[in-house]
Amino acid sequence: MGTSSNTPGAAGDTAHGGADEHPAPGTGTEDRLRDYLRRATTELRDLKKRLRQAEERDSEPVAIIGMACRYPGGAGSPEALWELVAGDRDVLGDLPDDRGWDLENLYHPDPDRPGASYAHEGGFLRDAAGFDADFFGISPREALAMDPQQRLLLETGWEALERAGIAPTRLRGSSTGVYVGAIAQDYGPPLHQPWEGADGHLLTGGTASVLSGRISYVLGLEGPAVTVDTACSSSLVALHLAMQSLRSGETGLALVGGVTVMATPGIFVEFSRQRGMAPDGRCKAFSADADGTGWGEGVGVLVLERLSDAVRNGHRVLAVVRGSAVNQDGASNGLTAPSGPAQKRVVRSALESAGLTTADVDVVEGHGTGTKLGDPIEAQALIETYGQGRPAERPLLLGSLKSNIGHTQAAAGVGGVIKMVMALRAGVVPATLHVGEPSPHVDWSAGTVELVTRARAWPEAGRVRRAAVSSFGISGTNAHVILEQAPEVRGGDVVAEGVLGSAPWVWPVSARGARALRAQAARLLEFAERCPDLEPGAVGRALATGRAALSHRGVVTGASREELLVGLAALAAGQDSPHLVQGVQSEERLGYVLPDPAGLWRRATRELLHSSPVFAEQLDACLTALGPHLRIGDVRAQWADSASVPSGTTEPAARCALFAVTVALVRTWRKLGVRVDAFAGDPVHGPAAACLAGALGLDAAARAAALGEEPDPAQPTWLWLRTPAGQGPDDTGDGVTYVELLPGGSVLTGLLHAYVNGADVDWTAVGAPLPPAEPFDLPTYAFQHDRYWLGAPERTVRQRRSVDWLPVARPSAPRDGGWLALVPEGFGDDPFVTAAVEALGAEGAQVTVQNVDLGSDEESLVKALAAGIAGTGPAGVLSLLDADATPDGDGGTAPRGALATLTLARVLHELPDAPVLLCATDDTRDHPAPAGLVWAA
Repeated sequence: MGTSSNTPGAAGDTAHGGADEHPAPGTGTEDRLRDYLRRATTELRDLKKRLRQAEERDSEPVAIIGMACRYPGGAGSPEALWELVAGDRDVLGDLPDDRGWDLENLYHPDPDRPGASYAHEGGFLRDAAGFDADFFGISPREALAMDPQQRLLLETGWEALERAGIAPTRLRGSSTGVYVGAIAQDYGPPLHQPWEGADGHLLTGGTASVLSGRISYVLGLEGPAVTVDTACSSSLVALHLAMQSLRSGETGLALVGGVTVMATPGIFVEFSRQRGMAPDGRCKAFSADADGTGWGEGVGVLVLERLSDAVRNGHRVLAVVRGSAVNQDGASNGLTAPSGPAQKRVVRSALESAGLTTADVDVVEGHGTGTKLGDPIEAQALIETYGQGRPAERPLLLGSLKSNIGHTQAAAGVGGVIKMVMALRAGVVPATLHVGEPSPHVDWSAGTVELVTRARAWPEAGRVRRAAVSSFGISGTNAHVILEQAPEVRGGDVVAEGVLGSAPWVWPVSARGARALRAQAARLLEFAERCPDLEPGAVGRALATGRAALSHRGVVTGASREELLVGLAALAAGQDSPHLVQGVQSEERLGYVLPDPAGLWRRATRELLHSSPVFAEQLDACLTALGPHLRIGDVRAQWADSASVPSGTTEPAARCALFAVTVALVRTWRKLGVRVDAFAGDPVHGPAAACLAGALGLDAAARAAALGEEPDPAQPTWLWLRTPAGQGPDDTGDGVTYVELLPGGSVLTGLLHAYVNGADVDWTAVGAPLPPAEPFDLPTYAFQHDRYWLGAPERTVRQRRSVDWLPVARPSAPRDGGWLALVPEGFGDDPFVTAAVEALGAEGAQVTVQNVDLGSDEESLVKALAAGIAGTGPAGVLSLLDADATPDGDGGTAPRGALATLTLARVLHELPDAPVLLCATDDTRDHPAPAGLVWAA
């Protein structure tokens, strides 16, 4: 008996090809173990990488890429604020006289006088009531009811984005967040109090959450919208929250700011009872002369982005926020008393979040309100943190913006950030004003801290510059932010090759309204003249990428800087120029008139083949599609020499040449971002239009062009209009505005006209590629301000509603559209009337004069006024009714012209879309003007 077939494994060896396929005992388990260990090692490595990335993300610096502000002293930009601070200027002044405050009774030197303030100066925004409601699509009534803080944030937020090089309209639908610090300021009446003209808008106008929500709504932003009220630390707390949101990936971009406008003098009166204000209104921060705070107002907005995103997106980095912290005093020695231990904790927490030590910070922008209680506590906390372990030759430098502009409350923290960003960039530490001697209530010898009383160069430490900003709220919420000098990084240097190759420089300018467009052009002209060394192409690129394309448009072109300035000057003056194309965005769809078969398309083809690789590529594709149907050489000959080809397109070669050029031209426009909604032109363009509309493929359309076939007119996927002879392209009446593709044989001219009619055009791709340019600040939008302010409650005069009359300090140019001048019957030749009408006309307005019978009864007068306004539909009404000083016919002594003006105001208030009302009063006449009449009632 053999064992060959019975020995274990023998049969298996034979069947499975030998013993080598059977591993030794335990080998399979070891392989599986090795596979498991390899997978576990890989997963562990990936996990560590993800954890490292998460840690880096959570501590990644945040870049400040844009800033905008409005602070006292006309500081309408960060540069203007820096000029103010670096110039050691104190810009505090008298209480405002345009807000309905009872200035005669508000001030009294006795701090115990009820209802009065013993301080009568502060840092005020002198145009706090000014707002461009039309720009934001807000009705005059709603604008009147809006807290002026909302209005300021809308305009300043727009400016901040522009200064970041971001067109605000391009953020619609993005995860951009809005974080705003603000304190309620009691603008307007209580909600239960009727207020004619503002009812229905008071809730959203005065609700604090709408301060941030309104920005998100207007711009279409879908990230968090948060309004923070921690009193004077609000804007730094908002910044802290925004940093957390950016680092977590919740938002990709954030608008952060703070705002305060004092709608009433309540803070002056209340702090007078507490004896918390300086009698002269000045904050003497950390000074021995400190005697209380001084109030100010303002708004500041920052645009924040993760540093890595800012570099990748090519945004200029102004400074970096390295870390921040927020905490609360807790149960300290009083509800409103500051806590030194809490302030020390918030400093250390901010340093920890930044990964820094106290020696790594050079300057602190202190809260520094100028009070004898708060300043010593803050200074001592800084001495016990930053002041320890520093070399004597490099003390921590301390200062406060409040010494220049007052305590701007919820806007104070962001104002300090803007000041420090500018200081980091300039390498200068500005002086703190109103300091005779440092406060004797601070032990300055306990640490290396120095109060800066004169400007000096930023201290050299062998590393990047760093600064910190502190804010403390009356409720006990403390905030501390650490800033760092911007790194030397450049991004976004790659510029795509120009679609049209060489072309004149193009400067697109737009606005909402003709007047605003002229003002915007004037701003740009002044900027260009002030900065002659700027490369024109870089200016054009910045205008194209960093500014919104709005309804009223002008495009300036030129082969030289001088030609560009000529075109800008014409746009600013409302004149024509060969270097300017202007128009208004059409509300209709845009259609394009295809090239005239007898026009200059052959010349345009030769020029494009020389200058535009994109056009040449598209034309070659069309010729390839035509190849099976005719000789391509015959087609090329159609544009090779203008002297040797006929002007018609009846021959197949000419017909196919026009087909190829038309398709290539429209495809080139599409490369420039131009959307094509419809076509019009000669019937010979049928195959090209069908191809471009997607009804036919290129090969099928080329065959139809070669054979002279027309596409099926029943195709539902494209709009094709044939313009009859003698009918202009704009007269089709189909809800489409038409522009020519090749007016005068020029592609660029066609693009210009398309843009001003509303087309999107990527101007950065039009000309030749540009080398990277140093970043610069273009002028921001030229907002056109009207006055909106809810004054004191209304009173009645002879059963009529009264209004608050306020003088126009500087009459603004009339709005676009016609104006209606209302003149009492019999006063048409009155010198006062004729002078007023002529003055309005001199501003460029079209004035219609309407005579009004003031001897009629009130009901008839109301009907006549309403009918006259409804019939003319004016943009504005100029009341000259005051010319009639005849006493009221009811036995009263009040002039009937003045009373009729009050009736006019009531009529306008009841209109859904009331025009603006200007009332001219003749102070040479011996009778009370409307203002005197109302307040005498």
